[in-house]
Amino acid sequence: MTDFSALLSGRTLWRREFAAPLRAFLRTEAGSSGVLAAAIVVALLWANLAPGMYDEFWRTELSIGLGHDVLSLDLREWINSGLMTLFFLVVGLEARREFDLGDLRERSRFVLPLLAGVAGMIAPVLIYLAFNAGGAGAHGWGVAMSTDTALALGLLALVGRGVPDRVRVFLLTVFVVDDLLALVVIAVVYSEDIKLMPLLMAVVAFGVVLVLAFFHVRKAWMYVVLGVVMWSALLTSGVDPVVAGLAIGLTASAYSPGREELEQATGLFRLFREQPTPELARSATVGLTSTISPNERLQYLYHPWTSYLIVPLFGLANAGVTIDADFLGRAYTAPITLGILVGYVVGKPVAVTSVSWVLDRATRGRFRPQVGWAAVVGSGTIAGIGFTVSLLIATIAFEGPQLAEAKVGLLSAVVVASALTWLVFRAAKLLSPPKKALALLGDAEQLLDLTDPVDPERDHIRGPADASVTLVEYGDFECPYCGMAEPIVRDLLQDDDLRYVWRHLPLSDVHPRAQIAAEVSEAADAQGAFWEMHDMLLTNQENLQPADLMRYADQLGLDTAKLHDDVKRHVAAARVAQDVESADTSGVSGTPTFFVNGQRHYGAYDVETLKTAIRVARARAKISDRRG
Repeated sequence: MTDFSALLSGRTLWRREFAAPLRAFLRTEAGSSGVLAAAIVVALLWANLAPGMYDEFWRTELSIGLGHDVLSLDLREWINSGLMTLFFLVVGLEARREFDLGDLRERSRFVLPLLAGVAGMIAPVLIYLAFNAGGAGAHGWGVAMSTDTALALGLLALVGRGVPDRVRVFLLTVFVVDDLLALVVIAVVYSEDIKLMPLLMAVVAFGVVLVLAFFHVRKAWMYVVLGVVMWSALLTSGVDPVVAGLAIGLTASAYSPGREELEQATGLFRLFREQPTPELARSATVGLTSTISPNERLQYLYHPWTSYLIVPLFGLANAGVTIDADFLGRAYTAPITLGILVGYVVGKPVAVTSVSWVLDRATRGRFRPQVGWAAVVGSGTIAGIGFTVSLLIATIAFEGPQLAEAKVGLLSAVVVASALTWLVFRAAKLLSPPKKALALLGDAEQLLDLTDPVDPERDHIRGPADASVTLVEYGDFECPYCGMAEPIVRDLLQDDDLRYVWRHLPLSDVHPRAQIAAEVSEAADAQGAFWEMHDMLLTNQENLQPADLMRYADQLGLDTAKLHDDVKRHVAAARVAQDVESADTSGVSGTPTFFVNGQRHYGAYDVETLKTAIRVARARAKISDRRG
């Protein structure tokens, strides 16, 4: 039963599954940053209140044996080399998702993130080496290069409140490169006494994974077995085994569910409903599962665990350092600490900003950031947060006092980078609204997800024709979520600079009366009453039998005989099919699906969320008009 209080308050009952993977990724990272911060604080308190107990606990041996073969690692090693493999699996999954579905699906857009990400690693390393050249800490240069994307996104949500999602997406796309290259450095530079035979075994196992992925083999147990073989072989070879997680994550393709596949899954479920046998239950389960990409399924499974448990556990096991006044005095004059701190808080923002600016100028705007320059600078400053991968490298490269100095440098960089980012976005907020919009959003051309542009001659449009923002909805008259969206759309249409477009997407496999309802609305349009019929159908979704439809036509004063004849001869079937085809080419498989100025809207469909998306689209439209 519909919760009408939710409707009246402008909040609908859309659930989390409707959010795009990227937005879900951003929300999880932002939420888990508090858990990670708490783990770091606990580690510091533990290491200072009971330093002996802290080290002794994490050095406890844990062994797994099978016959005469025994694998023995201490608890810290099990976390750093074992559980963190799942963290890097998620990193690989998100990188692949960006290539398949995100901004990087247009390969030319990968140029700037690639160069900015690489420069954002090289500059801090050079600064670190400037402090440590010829010294005992020079071999630890890898500590100063990698951004902790998860912690950076979380702290950006705190210090950059009100910053558009586009800024977070830019940060993520730039530092996907960062994470990938950091793993390469760990594998190549910080792996010692490499044994070739186990390494060859790991390569062969990964080759089998690639073959299985190429032929779309969906036997999960095969990938688990091969993953364990890769991890064990890499551990034996001397290469850090977390590389296995990244490699497997990159093989998992991402795609949106296809309408035909969803219809097949619906058919399998109906068969099970008619005859609930174990065989049909398994068939229906497999059919439903296969409509979701392997990438999204794995992220749904592992991402919350890595963000809320594994990474905080890593912080708890590694962030503890005994601090006193004498030690801090030595640390803040030590080349290791200074190299890490200055490398992150100066090298990262300078590299990201300068490379983005030079590339924009050199290509005359062909490769320009997808956000404004204040957002680029803010992304550079928040990128000065290096913790997870950097601390992992520090535990490999250093020990004793040098490790403690590295930890102080990393923790100090978190504080300073957060403060600098707050100052950048605070300064942007003080600008006038047009300048603020340009500073945060930029004027780069955006990728359009809507393949079929709005046509005033064909489309059904409400609102002024010259509005700067167009909201397109693909809907189904029998879909309850479309009915719940209707009062939200009505609220939005109070905006006199918004035009709204309805396009048909009848989901006939689950809503048997949706197709005829769509054709009735088109028959009403032939008599100049599309929107009246549209409103009537959404108001009476539970009563869409032929007799009901004719009664609505009569209530609207339409020529019922003509309407009946048009529907009987399916005069409007081709018109409805046009909308369905445009939905398919735009990657739409469910209802309601919204597009704001040609870009697909992901996430919630409540009043405030849609109004925010409309405000951002309007700001972008004004920037484009001024540029034009």
